[in-house]
Amino acid sequence: MTKRINISSGAKWEDIVGYSRAVRVGNMIEVAGTTAVDERGEIVGVNNPYEQTKYILAKIESALIEAGASMKDVVRTRMFVTDISKWEEIGKAHGEFFKEIKPAASMIEVKGLINPELLVEIEVTAVLSEDK
Repeated sequence: MTKRINISSGAKWEDIVGYSRAVRVGNMIEVAGTTAVDERGEIVGVNNPYEQTKYILAKIESALIEAGASMKDVVRTRMFVTDISKWEEIGKAHGEFFKEIKPAASMIEVKGLINPELLVEIEVTAVLSEDK
């Protein structure tokens, strides 16, 4: 039987809503939708989709490391954005993390996120190589 590992962010919402920051089963890791909210509950990069994206990807990277992976293991990203006209700023930050890795990626405009100051939410899928 394959072991399941839940990675927590420590956010109070995890128990209320019933989710984990990331879940690893075997060599597969799924990272939940992640926004630019820091450990104090403050939004990082208000009105700045580039800064929010960089912060989010750094948070995702931390979760992957805790799960035994790295950004090099990411095979898919999904970016949910509230204003698709800002795609270049968001894409620039994404490229700073994934320029050489080049995962499959989607950027989808959504009506809104849980807080109107949040401009970007990202989730990723990572697959570990057999030797990890």
